[in-house]
Amino acid sequence: MAKKSEKVVKADVKREKGFLYFIDKQGDIARTKMARGGKKGGGREKVHKCGIKKEQGYLYYLDKQGGVSRSKMVNA
Repeated sequence: MAKKSEKVVKADVKREKGFLYFIDKQGDIARTKMARGGKKGGGREKVHKCGIKKEQGYLYYLDKQGGVSRSKMVNA
């Protein structure tokens, strides 16, 4: 059974190589530099201010179109 996801915000964020993108606690799109080959990562920065109010039981993520989508979590 395929998981259904729904678009929450259209943001049109362009991804750059070497960064991990996520939705922070304030509901905004943020990124941090990934650690690679002995180089340190870190340095969180906001990319797009959305102010999403997260609902419990959903996973929020940056989708392929650069917006925010959510999927219902399955408790196994």
